[in-house]
Amino acid sequence: MFGANSETTIESKIGKVESSSERIYNFLSDFNNFEHLVPQDKIENWQATEEECSFNVKGVGQFGMKIIEKEPFKLVKVSNSPKVPFDFFLWIQLKELAENDTRIKITIKAYLNPMLKMVAQKPLQQMVDTIVDQLSTSFAK
Repeated sequence: MFGANSETTIESKIGKVESSSERIYNFLSDFNNFEHLVPQDKIENWQATEEECSFNVKGVGQFGMKIIEKEPFKLVKVSNSPKVPFDFFLWIQLKELAENDTRIKITIKAYLNPMLKMVAQKPLQQMVDTIVDQLSTSFAK
């Protein structure tokens, strides 16, 4: 009815975090730490365990994620839970350039129909950029 799902790639800006990649990785490896990273004005009913989280996106509906892969101090890979009406993968990549100088980038690959892509692409871009900004300020000295 709305066309076939196609792959949509969304990449965050590259952020600089004044911390070690180990400390950032340990923080990102636990969804209990994510609540203050997401836009508070758009998210409600946040629930999390170390490996999974669920929440309501105001005006959109129920959403959930689960950690599916971890590579210490370099990568946390996340996928959708069954509650999400489309499939996606999210990579959080870390690259430590020097002591207390780690770069972070978030990439989302989502499989969206054309209608959903029109609605979701801008909010998803804002979300990944907001998370990068929040991490940059959360770890600032």
